[in-house]
Amino acid sequence: MQSWIHLFIDQVKATTLVEWLAVILGVAEVFLAKANKVWLYPTGIASTLISIYLLLHATLYAECLLSVYYVVMSIYGWYYWVKKRNQPPVKATYANRQEWLTTLLIVFAGWGLLYLILVKFTPSTVPVWDAWVSSTAWAGMWLLARRKIENWVLLNISNIFAIPLLYHKHLVMFAVLTLILFVVAIFGYLEWRRIINREKQDLDISKTLPSGGRGA
Repeated sequence: MQSWIHLFIDQVKATTLVEWLAVILGVAEVFLAKANKVWLYPTGIASTLISIYLLLHATLYAECLLSVYYVVMSIYGWYYWVKKRNQPPVKATYANRQEWLTTLLIVFAGWGLLYLILVKFTPSTVPVWDAWVSSTAWAGMWLLARRKIENWVLLNISNIFAIPLLYHKHLVMFAVLTLILFVVAIFGYLEWRRIINREKQDLDISKTLPSGGRGA
């Protein structure tokens, strides 16, 4: 146990300023996501661009592809959240059956595809592990872009596998960041559920009021 503590301390000391910047931006992003704020996207894009550089050096190629995908989905999500100026922003909701089928397709098809790419075209030493972390995160980010509450579930499935993977690759601060994201995602799910339930209650109340009462 003591040797693990010393290893952790040594890796923290070896953390570069670039890694710290990526971690700080990553923490800011997840708190913005928990608060349901659209600023999570520009913050996340900045963090991800830095992470791509760092993950390439760690030979986590599926994580790099995940990061590129994240940038694309962030741009899409940013637009989808705000839409046009005269339209209301998209509300947080539960995923429907079709969206769940799409989510599962992203997870398992993405896992297989990424595994094949890693085995055939990269010197990855953890292709199954790396591919799984990335495919589940892909699905989570797609749900996040659609403002579906289940995004927190998929992202935490990815996080729980990513923590030991990042530590194994000596990216200790990224592992710590992922642990923070795991905890915050739990509260994010609870917060979004509260928002959804409150909006449902408000809608139910408005339906029971007479037409004149709604404008009162």
